[in-house]
Amino acid sequence: MTIIRDYADLDGVELAARISEAAVTPEDVLDTVFFLIQELNPSLNAVVRTLEVEARAACSALTTGPLMGVPIVLKDEYLSIAGVPNDQSSRLAAGWTRDYDTSLVESYRTAGLQLVGKANLPELGASVTTDAQLYGPCSTPWNETLNSGGSSGGSASAVAAGIVPIAYGNDGAGSIRIPASCCGVFGLKPTRARVSTGPDGGEYWNGLVIEHAITRSVRDSAAVLDLTEGYRSGDYYCAPHKSEPFIDQVGRDPGSLRIAFSATPPFDAEIHPDCVAAMEDAAKLCETLGHRVEEAAPSFDGPRMKAAVGSLLQIHLAQGLRDMSAITGRPADPDHVERASYELARRGGELRATAMLETLEFFTHTARQVAPFFEKYDMLLTPTLASPPVPHGYIHTDDPDADRYLERMMNFIPYTPIANIAGLPAMSVPTFWSDAELPIGTQFIGRFGDEASLFRLAGQIEAARPWCDRTPRTHARHALMRRSK
Repeated sequence: MTIIRDYADLDGVELAARISEAAVTPEDVLDTVFFLIQELNPSLNAVVRTLEVEARAACSALTTGPLMGVPIVLKDEYLSIAGVPNDQSSRLAAGWTRDYDTSLVESYRTAGLQLVGKANLPELGASVTTDAQLYGPCSTPWNETLNSGGSSGGSASAVAAGIVPIAYGNDGAGSIRIPASCCGVFGLKPTRARVSTGPDGGEYWNGLVIEHAITRSVRDSAAVLDLTEGYRSGDYYCAPHKSEPFIDQVGRDPGSLRIAFSATPPFDAEIHPDCVAAMEDAAKLCETLGHRVEEAAPSFDGPRMKAAVGSLLQIHLAQGLRDMSAITGRPADPDHVERASYELARRGGELRATAMLETLEFFTHTARQVAPFFEKYDMLLTPTLASPPVPHGYIHTDDPDADRYLERMMNFIPYTPIANIAGLPAMSVPTFWSDAELPIGTQFIGRFGDEASLFRLAGQIEAARPWCDRTPRTHARHALMRRSK
């Protein structure tokens, strides 16, 4: 077994360069990754299924793609690897497999990425923390008593702990940005339809969900998006064409951007002072970097947005449970579905068909309300979340009180859903750590189709205030140091 001693200091782009130069091999990478999973995962519960046999079998057949040999874990939802269970942290779905790779997995293979494991998530990916009954809670590496966030919680935790530099995630109301904030890593949600859901996926959550990645570095996120974006035959719609590679934007001067900022939530929610402080600190940093910063926010009906997102969740839970029950032959009952999820799905099944149309029409109206704001401003800066990472069990899909669960969930994420509703690109940047040494992300929302500006600004912030040298309690650096002694 060959362990890469400085592995924890390398992002995916640098690791690919090392492999290309023959300084390390893909086999060395796998040795290191599976050593780190063995050492760190018991404390985190980030990886719920290792793919060591599959990864080692595929290693010799790797292509010469731009990220050849770089390891990635996959949130266990939407994406399918042929023949590998796609449990979605659900007792109802446990053991379900497809017999084909989804389009995004094909793109990963073409890029040369090594698929090393499946990452933890809440039941059916339908929550903002990772606390499922099937696999148990996932921790942020900064404090094992606190949750990683969700729904891409295992992905963010694995990246933050240094197990992998890149992890697949998806985002329907903040599910990339939420755990990125809780774990202190970079998470970008692309423009609606930037990444294909093929070969048979359509509009996940009626277009609110978009797939991408959580990464240690900004350039890794840009590199992955370059390799996975673009229209595929049969896609329902597509995002505006990019004019240049996204990775070329990282390190490029963004010019003087006009950035609005606001910590005022769109509906009544208590905002933790640390989250406000993080946003204010980011605003000051942007100002020192030469950007024009002023307090402003788009106008839209926040309380109705909160209710509409809750309705959409209930409707999709009802349909999702019905579909999965038909696939697996298991009843969608309390023995197979967590209590809050079950109750919300029951309510969703009782909603009128017109309730769905009302929700979608409200989303369309809201997107048109918000769009003119981004003609005046290049970006909107907000806290990513209303609080630092929460304890395990505080927001939990097995809560016997569904109303309490839904209220806590929505109050945790007042700032993130608007980007999904309007289809706008948005990112959580790890710019701030609290006195308790907990990461607090700040969110930047860009105009439709303009990931390039977000990557330019993120690269500038990363250079001014690097985060990759920060080491949480549970991290690859500690494990590799112990092994070298």
